[in-house]
Amino acid sequence: MTTYIPSITLPDAIFANPAASILVPVGLGLGVGYSVSPKRTRQTYLALKQPPFRPPPQIFGPAWTSLYALMGYAAYRAWTTGTASLNPNTLQLTKQGATLYTIQLGLNIIWMPLFFGLKRPIEATANITLLTAVTGYLTYVWSQVDTGAAWCLAPYLGWLGFATYLSAGTGYLNNWNFADKERNSTSSNTGSGMDKDYVNKAPEQK
Repeated sequence: MTTYIPSITLPDAIFANPAASILVPVGLGLGVGYSVSPKRTRQTYLALKQPPFRPPPQIFGPAWTSLYALMGYAAYRAWTTGTASLNPNTLQLTKQGATLYTIQLGLNIIWMPLFFGLKRPIEATANITLLTAVTGYLTYVWSQVDTGAAWCLAPYLGWLGFATYLSAGTGYLNNWNFADKERNSTSSNTGSGMDKDYVNKAPEQK
């Protein structure tokens, strides 16, 4: 059982402030998304063989932003409710959840670089499987502190389950290797005239 570990847990001040609680995960999510390059991520996503029920790529930005905001609000609710409690067990669960929350946030932000940046589907699927398990346990822990916080995490947990299916399904359908989808192609956007592209990239709509 994970306990409260201050050295790897976000500062108390973040959890205690509603704006900070929401903006930290939203900002980290957006920052990682843009660091990997939205255009390249979209091209990779469209190039790979996908399992059934694949959402269109434009869904992911709004969906993740909403889920990050809900996640942050859940953290604020659980923290303020739990730290105000006179029950030592509730306080312990609150702080334990804070450590779990920080761990799952770290796992969350490294999935996209693993999957789209490094093109490591095996590691990315292992990562999101662990992320889903940690988030499920976090939801259980914080449900004992504040049911509202747990319900705020429910859509996120559901989406993680679906994302795990997509990650595993995409890896399996592409033989757990994204590199063989690439080819060299002429590009007017690079000084060398050569760039990485994908053999079955869907044409972009103008």
